[in-house]
Amino acid sequence: MPLIVTELLVVPDADLTFSAIRSPGPGGQNVNKVATAVQLRFDLDNTQALNAGVKQRIRARAGHRLNDDGTLLFVARAHRSQERNRADALERLRQLILAALEPPRPRKATRPTKASRERRLVGKAHQQRRKVLRGRIRGDE
Repeated sequence: MPLIVTELLVVPDADLTFSAIRSPGPGGQNVNKVATAVQLRFDLDNTQALNAGVKQRIRARAGHRLNDDGTLLFVARAHRSQERNRADALERLRQLILAALEPPRPRKATRPTKASRERRLVGKAHQQRRKVLRGRIRGDE
């Protein structure tokens, strides 16, 4: 089943790879027998669902989840069932893509106010006076 990010954006199944692994988390006696944790791999470099700008913003936000081969890796192990962990991994990928879909607002250049410039200069004068007072005291002054 493809991942539906928005009504206009659907990530095809070909870009998603799931694998089940053993989970160190909750699971009772099943923890040693059943592979409940899920690894979701998303082929970011080769996907056709996203444009280059969105891919670049995902790379900037992905951090340690992005491998050297351009694959995003999500490991979900918070739940006891494989189905819930799979849904959790898909939701985390969906949230990352949604955050990257919105382009950042351009920064507007601003200038410091007159009051902030004056505060800065007063602070510098105060620091300068403090350092002068730390110096050696001469008898002729």
